[in-house]
Amino acid sequence: MRDPYEVLGVSKNAAEGEIKSAFRKLAKKHHPDANKNDSKAASRFAEINAAYEIVGDDKKRKAYDRGEIDAEGKPRFQGFAGGGGGPWGQAYGNDANFESFSFGPEGVRRAGGRAGGGGGFEDILRGMFGDMGGAARGRAGGFGSQFEDFGAPASGRDLHATLTINLEDAAKGVKTRVHLPTGKDVEVKIPAGLTDGQQIRLKGQGWPAAGGSGDALITVNIAPHPLFEVHGSDLRLDLAVALYEAVLGAKVRVPTLEGAVELAIPPNTSSGRTFRLKGKGLKGKGTTGDLLVTMRIALPETADDELKALMRKWRDEKPYDPRKK
Repeated sequence: MRDPYEVLGVSKNAAEGEIKSAFRKLAKKHHPDANKNDSKAASRFAEINAAYEIVGDDKKRKAYDRGEIDAEGKPRFQGFAGGGGGPWGQAYGNDANFESFSFGPEGVRRAGGRAGGGGGFEDILRGMFGDMGGAARGRAGGFGSQFEDFGAPASGRDLHATLTINLEDAAKGVKTRVHLPTGKDVEVKIPAGLTDGQQIRLKGQGWPAAGGSGDALITVNIAPHPLFEVHGSDLRLDLAVALYEAVLGAKVRVPTLEGAVELAIPPNTSSGRTFRLKGKGLKGKGTTGDLLVTMRIALPETADDELKALMRKWRDEKPYDPRKK
C-alpha cells in the first residue's frame, strides 16, 4: 500500500483536523455509491479508509512515523535491544559474559552469569514464549551457578485490529474479511445495527503461544457517508429544495438506506426546518432510529433577472425581518 499521507494528499505535519477534512472529502468523492459506473471506485475507497486508519489514529500515526508499523499497520521488525556488536545485540568482546540455557522436561532453565549489552537472552525468550510471571520458579546450587525455572508455557496475548465498513453494511449486517497483524485473513460477521467504534471478539485468533492463542479484538469503524450523518441510531440528511418548492409546497423524493421515499413539504417552509421520517434510521437495541431531513433552500445556479425583479418588488412592498427573534 502507498504511503497513507500520500493517499490522503496531506503532509506529515498536517494537523488532525486537516487530515479528517481530507479524508471526508476523498471518501465522499470516491464512495462506491456515488461512482456506480466506475469499477475502480471501491478499491480507491478502500485505500482511502486504510490510510485514514493509520494517520487518523494518534497512536498508530506516531507508530508509523517512528517506523514501527508499515502502511498496512503491520509491525516492522526492529531487531533486539541491547549493546552493539553481534546480531543478537550483545557486546561481543573478550571480557563479555554470556548466559547458558538447558532444555529438559522441566522447561527452559538458565545458568548463572550475565549477558553482554542491555538485554539478556532471557528477555528474548520472554518475548517469544510470553509472560512467565505466574509460573513456578526454583533455584538449585551447583558449581556456584544458579538456575531459574521458566515454568509452563503461557497462553498467547490478545491482538487488536481495525476494520472500516460503509454505512449500508453497518445497517443491514454483512460478512467480510479482515487482515490481522499475524498475517492471517479471517472472516468477520458484522451484526445489523453495529455502531461506530464497536468491538468484535474473535476467539483464538490472537497472538499464538505454546499455551494457546489469544483472541483478536476487532474495532469496527463506519466510514463517512456522502449523504447521511450518523447520530446514535438516527440519521441526518440535508435536502436541497427549490425556492418555489419551499414557498408553494411540493412532494419531493428523499433518499434512505432502503431506497427513496416521498415527502410532502408544506407551503411556506423555511430553510432549516427538519422533518422526521420514523423508522428510517439504524437498528438499535430493541428499536430503530429515525431519519431527520433538514430543508436547505437552493437558488438557481445562474442569476435570473425575473427573480431579481420579483425580490426587489417583494422587498419594497412586503419587507420582513427573519432575524428579529
